[in-house]
Amino acid sequence: MELSELLIKGANASVVVFVVSSTLAVGLALTVQQILAPLRNGRLVALSLLANFVLCPIVAIGLARVFGLGQPLGVGLLLVGVAGGAPFLLKLADLAKGDTAFAVGLMVVLMVITVGYMPIVLPALLEGVSVNPGDIAKSLILLMLIPLAIGLTVRAWNPPGAARVRALVAPVSSISMIFVVVLTTAGHLKSMLSILGSFGILAAGIFVAICFAVGWLLGGPGGDTRAVLALGTAQRNTAAALVVAAQNFTDANVVVMITVVMIVSFAMLMPLARLLARRQQPGAVRLGATAAR
Repeated sequence: MELSELLIKGANASVVVFVVSSTLAVGLALTVQQILAPLRNGRLVALSLLANFVLCPIVAIGLARVFGLGQPLGVGLLLVGVAGGAPFLLKLADLAKGDTAFAVGLMVVLMVITVGYMPIVLPALLEGVSVNPGDIAKSLILLMLIPLAIGLTVRAWNPPGAARVRALVAPVSSISMIFVVVLTTAGHLKSMLSILGSFGILAAGIFVAICFAVGWLLGGPGGDTRAVLALGTAQRNTAAALVVAAQNFTDANVVVMITVVMIVSFAMLMPLARLLARRQQPGAVRLGATAAR
């Protein structure tokens, strides 16, 4: 087995650990009421859906045409454009000191809609594509919804015990995130270099930047929700995109483009999240603050 394959396997394992530990840690810190409260803002929810499921796909299609991307790269960009609800949003919101309760609610809403949205939209946009929503839903339920539900249950039943468990789980989330970024970048470095002459990496960077700007503009007057929607719109659900790519496409460049967007997102959004934290006003709902209540 080649080194790149080992690195990719390690990255995949790290993703599982990261997603499970992140969602569990969030569940241990929040209550169901705190998660649902921001979602009662109908205007904010509607704008979130507009950003993620209308404007992001339009941006993906437009950039593919502007840069003249080959069909496989354009398809890969479109797949991430229609896939919302990335679990990495939870860590980004924490880094940005944004409204973590809104981040969880937004992630769940976007994730659930993605499962039903992709099978409807993609066959209309890409001829010959069929999407099995069960395959997408299965991984999202096992890795995200179940750990979140367990954490919320423990938090409701025994808040002090939940705080102690979270103290053990939270460092695992942070460490595994580092492994995800490093191993993913190292494992797919050759694939990224293979599309250097195609404007694929440039298109991915501009895509992330525009999606961030869209979320920022639609995120409302509150800095904490604006930061979360900006990050949540820019960070796409590459796991769902990869599931669809594996089911429908044999050209490796489709997966390569999805991977490029994922790596570029890591590189751009983590520094942006820390920058947002510096300008964040007191009063945002953060994991540590919420857990202490």
